[in-house]
Amino acid sequence: MRLLLDTHTLIWAVEQPSKLGSAAHAVLQNPANDLLLSAGSMWEIAIKVGLTKLSLSLPYRDWMTQATMNLGASVLPITLEYADALVRLPNHHRDPFDRLLVAQAQVEGVPLVSADALLDPYGITRIW
Repeated sequence: MRLLLDTHTLIWAVEQPSKLGSAAHAVLQNPANDLLLSAGSMWEIAIKVGLTKLSLSLPYRDWMTQATMNLGASVLPITLEYADALVRLPNHHRDPFDRLLVAQAQVEGVPLVSADALLDPYGITRIW
């Protein structure tokens, strides 16, 4: 199964796996699953690290490279198709990074691995 990871899911999977929900933990550990990471999440983490709102166990680039490799995640770029889907989303959630993840999950037809129940009104499948 293909799965898109929310930003906090990626961070917790690497830094604090005990914070993951049991279903999230199970799908991340299943080697048959294809994990997807949004370029938007990479950008969000970089912004938070740059603003010193987030500390990582390694320097940003090293952390991101290792996290992506260890999880076997593929990166989804930000494309016009995703941006167009984002423009049409209702304003259930105001966070631009989360809205991008919803748009990507909708376009790709994949579940989002996320603890954020505020995303449920978008009608995506959320695993936690």
